Amino acid sequence: MFYANDHRKLQWVHLFEVGKSCDGYFINWDILDHAKKAMDILEKYYPNEDHILVFDNATTHLKHTNNALSARKMPKNPSATWGISKIVKDAQGRAIVGGDGKVLIEKIPMADARHPNGQLQPFYFPTGNENAGWFKGMAQILLECGYLNAPKLLAECKDFKCPGGDCSDCCCHHLMYSQPDFVIVKSFLKVTCCACGFNVIFLPKFHCKLNFIEQCWGFAKRLYRMKDWSSSEDVLEHNVISSLDAVPMFINAYDKGLNVTQAAWAIKKY
Repeated sequence: MFYANDHRKLQWVHLFEVGKSCDGYFINWDILDHAKKAMDILEKYYPNEDHILVFDNATTHLKHTNNALSARKMPKNPSATWGISKIVKDAQGRAIVGGDGKVLIEKIPMADARHPNGQLQPFYFPTGNENAGWFKGMAQILLECGYLNAPKLLAECKDFKCPGGDCSDCCCHHLMYSQPDFVIVKSFLKVTCCACGFNVIFLPKFHCKLNFIEQCWGFAKRLYRMKDWSSSEDVLEHNVISSLDAVPMFINAYDKGLNVTQAAWAIKKY
């Protein structure tokens, strides 16, 4: 549910019926779609304001783009077939199933990295190379980053249990994971919002007292459980919306200059 600043002037409600025979399940594609709609509303009604979208740390929010940098399954040596496996989806973001009943999979190339000087570092051999189009492999990529001993390193320590401490060049995977581009990989949601000029904040994990989103959900769910039982879909939908509609908006009170005590009093009164 989305509210404008005054809590009543503008309201956008989207109800999602979970289940294989209903709307399916809430996935990252749905999160992106909702974020885009929220940004469209904010740009239309509040074009001169700086907006910050706040999300919790749910895995649905943190999904990376399909071609995002990841050293997880990279081979050490050049490969003509290595790529990122991606599920083929339709315009609604749902997986497409082939005639054999299996979900269709395609392979796509990984995005380029960047050297410290800002220069792009492609992970595939360029046209003209005898292995043009092949994935370079971790050893070659690390060589280009200045790690001259990379070809002599293991692809990965046994069970990926690296020595730790000051040893950062025990294996190719460890080195790859420590590269700046691989340390800071933005989520698909953040990339999408930032591209539209919106700032994004992800709240701390497992801190419900610091997460006002969880507080809002908890408040709404408590009200919903207090309502009379019903098997009518229309009644249930009304109960959901009215429970969400009753969530106190402290931010609106703070925006009007009230302190914590005054905001709490105002929320109870109005």
